[in-house]
Amino acid sequence: MTVRTRFAPSPTGLLHIGNARAALFNFLYARHHGGQFVLRIEDTDRERSTQQAVDVLFDGLAWMDIESDEKPVFQSTRQARHAEVAHELLEKGLAYRCYCTADELKEMREKAMAEGRPPRYNGMWRDRDPAEAPANTPYTIRIKAPREGETTIHDLVQGDVRVANSELDDMIILRADGTPVYQLAVVVDDHDMDITHVIRGDDHLTNTFRQAMIYRAMGWDLPHFAHLPLIHGPDGAKLSKRHGAQSVVEFREMGYLPEALNNYLLRLGWGHGDAEILSREEQIRLFDLDGVGRSPSRMDYAKLLHINGVWLRQADDTRLTNDVMERLARMEGVDTSDATRAKVLALMPGLKERAKTLVELADNAAFLGRSLPLTFDPKAEKQLSPENRVMLGRLATALEATEPFSKEAIDATLRQFAETHGMKLGKVAQPLRAAVTGSTMSPGIDDTLLALGRDEVLARINAVAAHE
Repeated sequence: MTVRTRFAPSPTGLLHIGNARAALFNFLYARHHGGQFVLRIEDTDRERSTQQAVDVLFDGLAWMDIESDEKPVFQSTRQARHAEVAHELLEKGLAYRCYCTADELKEMREKAMAEGRPPRYNGMWRDRDPAEAPANTPYTIRIKAPREGETTIHDLVQGDVRVANSELDDMIILRADGTPVYQLAVVVDDHDMDITHVIRGDDHLTNTFRQAMIYRAMGWDLPHFAHLPLIHGPDGAKLSKRHGAQSVVEFREMGYLPEALNNYLLRLGWGHGDAEILSREEQIRLFDLDGVGRSPSRMDYAKLLHINGVWLRQADDTRLTNDVMERLARMEGVDTSDATRAKVLALMPGLKERAKTLVELADNAAFLGRSLPLTFDPKAEKQLSPENRVMLGRLATALEATEPFSKEAIDATLRQFAETHGMKLGKVAQPLRAAVTGSTMSPGIDDTLLALGRDEVLARINAVAAHE
């Protein structure tokens, strides 16, 4: 058997973090077993399924480096096939026409609720002759649910799950307008696409018993099911906006790397010993469903931030520079010329050691492209006391005479200056850092000065220095 998994989202305008994890688990499971991963867009809700919403899905998956092995299938193109299966079941006597009106169904539900029963369809047309229906009356097609015994689903995460067949009703599989319901479409598509493993959120677990009716009525083998516990907020409640970011797009805008989000989502509900930071290759090698837990996972934004910092420090400097330059271009008063790019790239090894997100990285790098006069944060302003401004004026003279203007020579000049004036190096470096960056946080001062270049360093010092 060739393992085939699928990710089958409805395009609603965002790629929710729970769906993203399901896509990742399907992708990794297929890769681990040498199988195939395919994408199906369940776009039968034409009002919500806009091209923009579809593009958001494709963009998010591409960013996460989750790629389908085949051309994506759009469910809306397969409605004739779905209807064909419904009519086949009708011909086999395993489904029937239901001529109930909306008012009759409403009355049926209200009576059941008044009697303390679940508001299910009562099978009114299950055994009646269709000839009893008024001429030209629209009808739906309903499947005949088993009425005795129970249905057992062996779930690869949840174990054996059982439901009494009396809990199932004769659900509609084809609407009066000839369009299929979700339960029919998903079964037909999974069968026709040779899907062997359906890995999805456990909010679909109850759907599985309804879908099993269709599989068995058609005489088709059921795929293996694996229902993943949902992702909750840090407080254990359903993940919502009040907890923070929920979609892949939001995390990308907040400056998270796709490797970090993938790594975090993998560890959210799956484990392999103490392994925490895993490359894609390691994820494929290690991932299997026996490592998935049965309990809901809690979103830990602090943990994600930590993991992002780890991946940020490992990332290629040129790649990070490209991202930072895109973010700097959206800031006011920041030059994004090739000269600034060169400065950012030169300082990137130090910048990425002090950031946990790309947003923070860009904010920390912005000083490299700012023009005089700089603005100073409160801590930097505190460093620029009258005494320190005088000191900086003397230091400018020493730096101007530094030859060559290399990291080693700059370090030697600062140390010599501090020793000559009976100061600790930090008492020289911090006011200097404030003067040239507008902040008290930056990579090593020698690296910072080198990236800025002698002329820019002197211009920035002289803008605040008090010369004797």
